[in-house]
Amino acid sequence: MIRLLHRWPGLIAAVLLIVLSLSGAVLSVFPAIEALGVAAITAPLNVADLAARIKSVYPDVEQIHRAPSGRITAFWFDAGTPGGAVIDPATGMGIGSADVPALQRWLTTLHRSLFLDDTGRIVMAVGAAAMLTLALTGVLLVVRRTGGWRHVLTRLKGPLTGRIHVEIARVAVLGLALSAVTALWMTAATFGIVPEPSGPPAFPTVSGQAGFDLAQMQALRDTPVSALRDLTFPYPGDLTDAFTLQTDQGEGYVDQGSGQLLAWQALSPWDQITETVYMLHTGQGAAWLGAILGLMALSVPIMAATGTLMWLGSRIRIRHNSSAGQAETILLVGSEGGSTWGFAATLHAALVAKGQRVHTAPMSAFAPDAYAHAARIIVLAATYGNGAAPASAKGFLDRLIPSRPVPMAVLGFGDRSFPAFCGYAQQIATAAQAQGWPSLLPLDTVDRQSPQDFARWGHALGAQIGVALELNHQPVIPRTQPLTLLSRRDYGETVQAPTAILRFALPHLPLWRRLTGIGVMRFAAGDLIGIIPQGSPVPRFYSLASANADGFVEVCVRKHPDGLCSGQLFDLAPGDTIRAFVRRNPDFRPSGTRRPVILIGAGTGIGPLAGFVRANRQHRPMHLWFGARHPASDMLYDTDLATWSADGRLASLTTAFSRTAARSYVQDALRRDGTRVARLVAEGAQILVCGSRDMAAGVADALSEVLAPQGLTPAKLKAEGRYGEDVY
Repeated sequence: MIRLLHRWPGLIAAVLLIVLSLSGAVLSVFPAIEALGVAAITAPLNVADLAARIKSVYPDVEQIHRAPSGRITAFWFDAGTPGGAVIDPATGMGIGSADVPALQRWLTTLHRSLFLDDTGRIVMAVGAAAMLTLALTGVLLVVRRTGGWRHVLTRLKGPLTGRIHVEIARVAVLGLALSAVTALWMTAATFGIVPEPSGPPAFPTVSGQAGFDLAQMQALRDTPVSALRDLTFPYPGDLTDAFTLQTDQGEGYVDQGSGQLLAWQALSPWDQITETVYMLHTGQGAAWLGAILGLMALSVPIMAATGTLMWLGSRIRIRHNSSAGQAETILLVGSEGGSTWGFAATLHAALVAKGQRVHTAPMSAFAPDAYAHAARIIVLAATYGNGAAPASAKGFLDRLIPSRPVPMAVLGFGDRSFPAFCGYAQQIATAAQAQGWPSLLPLDTVDRQSPQDFARWGHALGAQIGVALELNHQPVIPRTQPLTLLSRRDYGETVQAPTAILRFALPHLPLWRRLTGIGVMRFAAGDLIGIIPQGSPVPRFYSLASANADGFVEVCVRKHPDGLCSGQLFDLAPGDTIRAFVRRNPDFRPSGTRRPVILIGAGTGIGPLAGFVRANRQHRPMHLWFGARHPASDMLYDTDLATWSADGRLASLTTAFSRTAARSYVQDALRRDGTRVARLVAEGAQILVCGSRDMAAGVADALSEVLAPQGLTPAKLKAEGRYGEDVY
């Protein structure tokens, strides 16, 4: 429901919101320009002296106005012709035109009413209501996405468009909500929905005389110019009229014959609230605030564009999609990046070709009561992060209560190199069994988008439902860029573990692309590089040991027996080229604090850890525990580690070798150094582990023992964002 409330106001009112925001952003500049052009008052000045100076220059003056910016203007009639000027308070003389710039007038009318008077004001109020709805629902969606209010400012995951949308929203949401609320208030005031200001006091009985010396009027002398809003002069020749004085404190009348203050009405609390709302919305009187709100308003077109792209990307482009109530097969999809939808489209088309009526929808739309004719439910579920539900599967498990149980099959999508391989699919299968859903097929999995795994499962599904089902799916390969090998350093041959540090040049791009940033490969140490080996459509991923700021792409690769990709990488010589793409891995990198970092790795797992140390030019305390086979054979980054230790980027280095006389592994070194490890953790250290799955499990066991006296475990540290793993 919250997502719908966020989506449709944004999509329907997108153009209106862009007009509102852009016009408001430009209007926010004028108060600042006006404030910069204000003539300074070098000495204390009261309204009586100011009025006398202006009167001496402009004898027919009718009104003196002081804007919230401090700019003073005077208005008069000269032989029936109106005039006005910006006033220098030191002399009372005009120094510029009092006319509002034509562009400002045009934008103000556009912003307030779209040139449609009251109808336009109502339309713009609808736009402000849509803005407020988007702000409030957006906050709730971010809270839900990040796992609660405590984590609302944590680093985001997922596709780039979504991250841009939310990151900008997190900065601008308060300003946009404030602008929307104040706009609605001002519209309500225009139409009399909220109480009107108290206004001036009742007009008093006057002396019926005129000619009192303006400079000697005590009420005007007691009013500093800094508090003035308006001074309106009596109508010429009308002895029944009086001066009208408006200040920041209230409004009253001054007798033109005696100079006495005849009546006064102070601003009520309600008047002060109304004026504060006006100031907050327009920036008049707080130019800095107006400029900030204007900058925030500029975020609206960007969020409109990214939000629209997110909506288009989430739409189901499935041909011949039957309604939920008529379909025989219900196909539900849980996907984070969108790749699982491709498999769903292939399965949908194959079933339709066999005469099936199929309804395909995201898992978040799961509605068992609506499946009146369903004979089966098939769930294709990817796993997000460490066993979490992907974006399009939110709330699925909460609704897994059968009203009319039908057979269900669950197919998980994931990567076996990650510990929580298909963990969410396993949760679904376990919950479905516990809730009494019949099993159509046992839980099965697809590893790294394997077409072969999918086709094998398709044969089993076809046999179960009595049709010959051929699922020929070709995954969409991300756009790759060429990388040319610059150099290589080889290790490990003597211990039967051939390993190489491969350094590639960044792709060469034309100048215009480098200047605009279009197509520039951006990455940090710990991100993943995907390499598509010849003879396979499925990419292999390696952790990056460098950032794009280093000017090169670097990975550590161990050659595996019969390893397709590693074998091809090992055959590269300087000058050879591969094609690759980058995938972000934001959960595995040092946090942005000055607290210590414990780096733990073995073998090629040192790659990203070396990248973290290389980038540690601020000399944050980084302590590395590294395990290898033999110091003479596979001490990766040996010379670099010595250099980084000498220049302070690496605070300490502890090694463990499994093929020496003092045989030990990195987890043994952690136990030996348990006191130091526990002290670093007590100081708030973050722990980052990279290497094989078995090594990571051994490290977790060792740290559990070391940290037990503190009541800590790797799981608790992980929940606090202080323990990250990159395992394979």
